[in-house]
Amino acid sequence: MGGLLQFTMDLFEGLGSEFASPAPAPARPRRAKKPKPAAPPATLLAPPAMAPSALDDEHAVPSPPAVPLAETLALANFAHPQASREVVLGSARVAYEFKRGKRKTIGFLVGAEGLSVRAPRWVALRDVDAAIREKSDWILRKLAETQQRHARVEATRIEWRDGAGFPFLGEPVVIQLDPKHGFASVGGTLDAGDGTEPRILRLAVAQNAAPSQIRDAAQAWLMRQARRLFIERLDHFAPLLGVRWQKLSLSNAATRWGSASADGSIRLNWRLIHFRMPVIDYVVAHELAHLRVMDHSHRFWETVGSVMPDYDLLRQQLKDEAVPRWS
Repeated sequence: MGGLLQFTMDLFEGLGSEFASPAPAPARPRRAKKPKPAAPPATLLAPPAMAPSALDDEHAVPSPPAVPLAETLALANFAHPQASREVVLGSARVAYEFKRGKRKTIGFLVGAEGLSVRAPRWVALRDVDAAIREKSDWILRKLAETQQRHARVEATRIEWRDGAGFPFLGEPVVIQLDPKHGFASVGGTLDAGDGTEPRILRLAVAQNAAPSQIRDAAQAWLMRQARRLFIERLDHFAPLLGVRWQKLSLSNAATRWGSASADGSIRLNWRLIHFRMPVIDYVVAHELAHLRVMDHSHRFWETVGSVMPDYDLLRQQLKDEAVPRWS
């Protein structure tokens, strides 16, 4: 503090050497000072400040302010199941997985389980902590987004029973168990509906069927609908893009909606059947465009845009919309 005060005084003295000071004002009679009120007694919650001592100097490091207990209890908590280290970033406590390996830089990965940090073997832990704090805004934003996405997915978890619901082509569908009919050996049928209530999917499953049986029957019906629809959309977009597809496979991948091979093989995730038609069309056009450009270069996106001008919006919807949780 003494150094700071001296610097401030030197600064004003320097200004005085450049600019003329105004003439001093005539002195005023001094008033008698009022006695200061006595200081309140010290309490355990607010200890009195200690008087400066000979050990206080301009190089002293100030102690961090105490964190109120209420704020400590209110900290958001992000904990990786394999966490080995912990750090407080702003108003969040982050327990993260930490591993060392053969790499040149410190890496960060925010996934469904939380934050993972990878660092070279030679990097000191204090440097790892410094890197985490430097990236704290990005880390907290990604953790919050992941947590919100997980909450949305959990909210869509399907309870496999009579009356369970899920989206089909972006519209709500409700399951009704109807064991009396075989539905022409296709396992189920979807009522036309009147547009005011959710459509009814009638499944040829017993009323006392186990949840896994109901789930398997619904999945089988949805996969049949997906294959039929995907073939129709592949046949629609392939001529527009000037390509030919050879084979369609249905995928159940957890992190990929589709893929394409140079031999014309296309793989599409059957769970796309939950989305609206424009989103499905985007994925179909995306994979067919790979038969012309096998990367994600500017030329590739131009190819997608030639048949789906609003592909960027649809791509974002595919990321944002929660897919029903089946497990």
